[in-house]
Amino acid sequence: MRFDRLALGSVRAAARSSQGVFEEEAERAIDALLAGPLPEAVGRSLIENHVLERVAAGMLQAESRDGAAAGPAAEELVAKVAQSAAFKRALRDVLSAPEIREALSGQATGFADELAAAVRSRMASLDRRLQPRGEPGYGGFATRGLGLVIDAALAELGFLVVGASIGLVLGLTGGLGSSWVDAALAGAGWFVAAAVYFVLFWSATGQTPGMRIMRVRVITAAGAPPSVLRSLVRFVGLILAIIPLFAGFLPALFDPRRRGLHDLVSGTVVVDAS
Repeated sequence: MRFDRLALGSVRAAARSSQGVFEEEAERAIDALLAGPLPEAVGRSLIENHVLERVAAGMLQAESRDGAAAGPAAEELVAKVAQSAAFKRALRDVLSAPEIREALSGQATGFADELAAAVRSRMASLDRRLQPRGEPGYGGFATRGLGLVIDAALAELGFLVVGASIGLVLGLTGGLGSSWVDAALAGAGWFVAAAVYFVLFWSATGQTPGMRIMRVRVITAAGAPPSVLRSLVRFVGLILAIIPLFAGFLPALFDPRRRGLHDLVSGTVVVDAS
């Protein structure tokens, strides 16, 4: 009986020893296989048998059993994957995909449209409070005022860019001389730049960028955009309306078609273009 137990113990020890040797040989063979070019059949087998998922699940189970024992190993594996050239290349390909760019562009455009719609709604509500009895279909006082502010900012920005470029060139040549000459030229340049901005957009499409954002359009009695000459007259009227502390815009609060001084002198109206 004792002999049988000894023999059985020897057999089990030999089996464990053989299993250990087999496991070591298998590990070395797998390491050698994975270190070299991975055959297509092996890669397909790894995917079909969900080897990666099982390894990850085993790591999570080991971490839940041993506490933080498997944590550093998992973090090291993640760090190696994230720093690998293949991962970075795949990430770059994904982020530069046309679908991603289109989604980001659509998100930005959607936000801008929602913001502009909210601003237009607020201005329209303010227009109704300022002039509740005006004829419908015409641009209101608040809506047109905000559009003018946007256009003035854009025109000023364009003038600053052009003026800065000219000033840089003149600075290299020593300037024009006295400061009053520079100031006079700057003032004349601003007037010309603003005139070109407004006259060009009014006569071309009947809308400046600010008017397009606020969804209004300037037209003549015939329903067409004003000509270049009429647009120039309207711009002069706009300047005259601004000079007396914006008093030239007050007629728009009382006129049924919400016309200001510049509309009255040029024979134009601003209509809703929604």
